Amino acid sequence: MNPLVRQIMVAMVLGVAAGYACHAWAPDAAAAKDTARYFNIVTDVFLRMIKMVVAPLVFATLVAGVASMGDARMVGRVGTKALTWFITASLVSLGLGLVFVNLFQPGAALNLPLPDVSATSGLKTSALNLADFVTQVFPTSIAQAMATNAILQILVFSLFFGFAIAALPRDATTTTVRFVEELVNIMLKLTDFVMKFAPLGVFAAIASVVTTQGLGVLLTYGKFIGGFYVALAVLWLVMIAAGALVLGPRAMKRLLGLLREPVLVAFSTASSESAYPKMLEQLQLFGVRRRIASFVLPLGYSFNLDGSMMYQAFAALFVAQAFGVEMSLTAQITMLLVLMVSSKGIAGVPRASLVVVAAVLPLFGLPEAGLLLIMGIDQFLDMGRTATNVIGNGIATAIVDRWEGQGQAQDEEATDDAQPAAAHAQLG
Repeated sequence: MNPLVRQIMVAMVLGVAAGYACHAWAPDAAAAKDTARYFNIVTDVFLRMIKMVVAPLVFATLVAGVASMGDARMVGRVGTKALTWFITASLVSLGLGLVFVNLFQPGAALNLPLPDVSATSGLKTSALNLADFVTQVFPTSIAQAMATNAILQILVFSLFFGFAIAALPRDATTTTVRFVEELVNIMLKLTDFVMKFAPLGVFAAIASVVTTQGLGVLLTYGKFIGGFYVALAVLWLVMIAAGALVLGPRAMKRLLGLLREPVLVAFSTASSESAYPKMLEQLQLFGVRRRIASFVLPLGYSFNLDGSMMYQAFAALFVAQAFGVEMSLTAQITMLLVLMVSSKGIAGVPRASLVVVAAVLPLFGLPEAGLLLIMGIDQFLDMGRTATNVIGNGIATAIVDRWEGQGQAQDEEATDDAQPAAAHAQLG
C-alpha cells in the first residue's frame, strides 16, 4: 500500500476517535461547535493549498493538451465521446437512485405534515438558472476565473488559447509551448508537496464533522444514509464493470489501485477539487495521455457528477416520502430528468447538489423546506457522492483515452491500406 494512502486511512480513524472524544466532552452543542472550529482551521488551510494549485494546473495541462493535438477535429471527437459517456452515466446514476429510494423508502416512516408555504431551506436557488449558466461559462476576465477557481470558465479560455497556439506556425509559438509544458511539470511537483499535508487535512475534516454532529446522527438517519451508500456501492460496481469491459479486468484493477489515494482524499474532505491534481497525476501513471486527461478531466468536473446524480434522486424522493406526497412513476422519472438537465450548470454553486434539488422540488409540488430534514447530515452524504464523482471521472477519462486510441489506430490502418491502393492506381 502506498505510504500516503496508509497515512490517510490512519488519519480518518484518528479523526473519528478525536471527534467522538471532543463531542463527548463538550458540555453543549455550542461548545462542540467552537471546538470544531479549531479543526476547521487545519482543513481550510489544506483546501486553500489545493485550490491554489487547481486553476494553474487546469490551465497549463489543458493548453498543453490542445496545442499538442493540433487539430480542432480531434478536440471535437474527444469531446463528443466524453459527453456521450457523461450523459449515459448520469442516466444510469439517476435510474439506480430511483430504484433504491423506492426500494428502501427511507422517508416513509416520518409521516410529517406539510410545512408552511413560507418555510424555506435558506439555499440560494436563484444561483441556478439557464441564462446565468450559459453567460457565466464565458469569462470576462481569466484572472477573475483563476481567482475564483471557476473550472468551466478556465476550460473555455484554455480551449481558445490552445486553439490559437495550434493555429499559428510552430516556430512562432515555441517559447509559449515550452513555457506551458514546463508549467505543467512545475505544478505537478507542487501538487506532490501539497499532498504531503493530506493526512492532516483528512484528520481535521473528519474530526470536525464528528465533533459537531456526534456519532448519534448516524443512527438517527441510519436508514437514509445506509440506503444511499448501498446505492452508491451498486453504482460503483456498475462503473467498474463498464470500465473492465472497455479496459480489461487487469487494467481496471490497476486503475482502481492508482485512484485509491485521490478517492480517499475526496471522501474525507468532501471536496472534488482536493483530488484533482493527484488524480491527473495517477491517470498519467496509468497510461492516459496527458492531452486527453487534461481535456476530459476538467470537462468531467462540470458535467460528469455520478454521485451527485444519485444523491439528488435520493434527496428529492426522500422529501416526497417524508411528507406523504404520492408521485407516480412517470412524475418521478420526469423530475429526475429535470434534475439531470439542471445539474449540468451547478459547477461553482455553493452546496451545489442541495441547490439543484431545492430549485426543482417546488416544480413538482414538493416543499423546498423538506431539505432541512437532511441538511444536518449532508456532510456525511457529501463525502460519499464526492468520492463517487471522482472515481467516475477517473474511469471516464481512462475509457475515453482508450476509445480515442482505438480510433487513431483504425485511422492509421485505413491510411496504410489506402496508400498501396493509390500507388497501384497510379501504376495502372
